[in-house]
Parts: sequence; C-alpha cells; structure tokens
Amino acid sequence: MTGVIQLDCRGGVKDADLGRLRAGDSVELTGRVISFRDASAARLARALEKGEPLPLPLENQILYAVGPSPPKPGQVIGSAGPTTTARMARYLPALFKAGVRAVIGKGELHGEDMTHFVEHGAVYLAAIGGLGALLAKQITAAEVVAYEDLGPEALYTLELQTFPSVVIIDREGQNFHETARARWRVERPTRT
Repeated sequence: MTGVIQLDCRGGVKDADLGRLRAGDSVELTGRVISFRDASAARLARALEKGEPLPLPLENQILYAVGPSPPKPGQVIGSAGPTTTARMARYLPALFKAGVRAVIGKGELHGEDMTHFVEHGAVYLAAIGGLGALLAKQITAAEVVAYEDLGPEALYTLELQTFPSVVIIDREGQNFHETARARWRVERPTRT
C-alpha cells in the first residue's frame, strides 16, 4: 500500500484503473456513482431477468450501497454512510453481467459472494461505517433517477469528490479482510 490512489469515475470507471487496484489500497473516488440498496437492487435484478429496459445504464458504473437520509436545509444530502453489502450479494451477479464494475459498501464478503467479484472482474471497496455525516460532505450532488417510491432506497446518482474508501476485494481475488487478519495472527506479540 503506497499513498492514496485517486480514482476518476466520471463517465464510468476504466478497466485499466480497476486493474491497478490491490486489496488494502486506499482510494479516493471523484465522479458519479449510483446508489443502491436491497429494494432497488432487487428491482434492477428483476428487470434484467425479464429483459426489461433499465432506468439508467450500468455499464462501467460503480454502485454505492447506501440509503441516504433526507438533507437538512443547505445540505446536498443527509447522512450517507455505507450499508452492509452482503445483504445485496444475491443480486450482484446480475448487476455485474449488466456492466457494473465496482461496489462500495461495508462488511466482509467470503466464499461465493467474493467469487462473483473475481468472475466478473469487479472490485469491492469499503467506506467506513458510522461516518455517514462526514462521508456526505464528499457528495457534491445527489439526484433521484429511478424508483422514487422506494424513498431512501431509490436509485440516486451521486457526484463524489475525493470520497475515501479501501479496496477490500481486488480483481485478482485478494481479500483485504482475510489477508490483514492472517498477517495479524502472525505478527501479534505473544503474551507472557
């Protein structure tokens, strides 16, 4: 891990940029991402399954697992911290097939859930849970673009500015949670 990698996702994320990311890298994202949560992920997956048109293209996009709270006066968005990604894992294969290249969320993924990222050349990024109010300050614009009836689970486009995250699963299948835990077990001092 060397410094912070700036990732420009304006106009979609590039394969070359994702290919250079390694598990454990610190990343700051700038550009547009699309929010999703349980209900919107299910709706997108159903539309894909039925061959229905999507409300927006997913090709080369980054999805952010978030259900933002309403903004207070003068705010772009309310609290916008990450949601546990494992809850949406069953929908990820369909979303990856539709072109999604990365997911931002929180929590660990293992086994088959992790394998889907590798099979589709996607990357899993984590934002720090519990910092929703601070993360919201890195969002410069928010617009509901589909499924408005779902409230905070609607699809939003979010414009990010130096939004902090960490690569958890890279395209080679390295899992930062697993490698960090293994390194800790080896490096921790023994108690006497």
